[in-house]
Amino acid sequence: MDFDYARSLLTGGKKWKEKSAVMSASSEAYQKLLAEALDMNRSRILAFKNKPPTPVELIPKSWLSPTAYQSKFIKPCRSIPKTCQRTLDAPNISDDYNLNLLDWGANDVVAIALSQTVYLWNASNGSITELVTFNNEEGPVTSVSWAPDGQSIAIGLQNSHVQLWDSSAQRQLRTLRGGHRLRVGSLAWNNHVLTTGGMDCMVINNDVRLRSHIVGTYRGHHQEVCGLKWSPSGKQLASGGNDNLLYLWDRSRASLNSGAQWLHKIEAHTATVKALAWCPFQANLLASGGSDRCVKFWNTCTGTCLNSVDTGSQVCALLWSKRERELLSSHGPAENQLILWKYPSMRRMAELSGHTSRVLFLAQSPDECTVASAAADERLVFWQVFGIPEVAKPTPKTSSEPFPLWHGIR
Repeated sequence: MDFDYARSLLTGGKKWKEKSAVMSASSEAYQKLLAEALDMNRSRILAFKNKPPTPVELIPKSWLSPTAYQSKFIKPCRSIPKTCQRTLDAPNISDDYNLNLLDWGANDVVAIALSQTVYLWNASNGSITELVTFNNEEGPVTSVSWAPDGQSIAIGLQNSHVQLWDSSAQRQLRTLRGGHRLRVGSLAWNNHVLTTGGMDCMVINNDVRLRSHIVGTYRGHHQEVCGLKWSPSGKQLASGGNDNLLYLWDRSRASLNSGAQWLHKIEAHTATVKALAWCPFQANLLASGGSDRCVKFWNTCTGTCLNSVDTGSQVCALLWSKRERELLSSHGPAENQLILWKYPSMRRMAELSGHTSRVLFLAQSPDECTVASAAADERLVFWQVFGIPEVAKPTPKTSSEPFPLWHGIR
């Protein structure tokens, strides 16, 4: 036993009691606070305390529930009308898979070729105009395509010529001749350059501003060219043919004499390739479809096939939505329907039935919401498949007087 330590405790405690008798009240309070601060009161160890304060939620639990998450971060599923908006008669329309007889211009006018005649239907007021009727030596009409300005329209003919018309004045501007030897079934604009594809396997660039309009040719197909589409950038051209081939061309390589060398020659399709559509929201993405029932997606830089989907029936035309990541396809027998696909999952969002024969042609409205389809059943049908047009807000009225309150001030 340590007697020295015990003695110090006894004598120290005695001195503490003597001093405490004369301590002032303020000194006693100070000593008490000091003891608590230095944790000298060991009786508080493992003692019961009040509940700790509720922790602050950094992420509210309501945000983590599935319904709340979907409502806040996932766009609600839009309603897709399954019935058509309007149906018009299209008598004598050609049931030819290789032709392109329908287009919708920036002026909101639909052009459709019915045998020898090109008709214009104004979507704003419903008026119908007969633009031109060709004789048997020139016609029938084999392709139509609006210029980007929505004023001029190109018309391909059976006699290998292409005519340019002013739609407002209803007069012919010029005839492009000397390029093709057989009918011109496909047309595609790239600013002032009109690219034409014919049954003679030729693809020709025509600068419509020049007297000598042929400025380049692309040689590769060995059967009729039935599909032509320029990329949104105007740098690449896709062409599909009756030879089951898909070609990708570079505009800068177009040659006047020997013909341009292709970027990629694609032999993945097993039947005619007509339906072509460049993706508006992803650069260098092309969708192609044909009589082999497949829709294929391509990286046009590398020529790699990204995906292939068997749709179950002949693919006649393709259109991308410019509002959503969606693709619309039109088909032949047995369903003769339109199918809306979600990209890139290629889930079927809607199937639209309104035709009784294969749906050969598609065209999209300038507001990007409505699609027109023409089929061999001689019907032109309109579908609001890509959404509802936005209503323009009325502009506030302004007074014609520069100082409308001037007369009220005296």
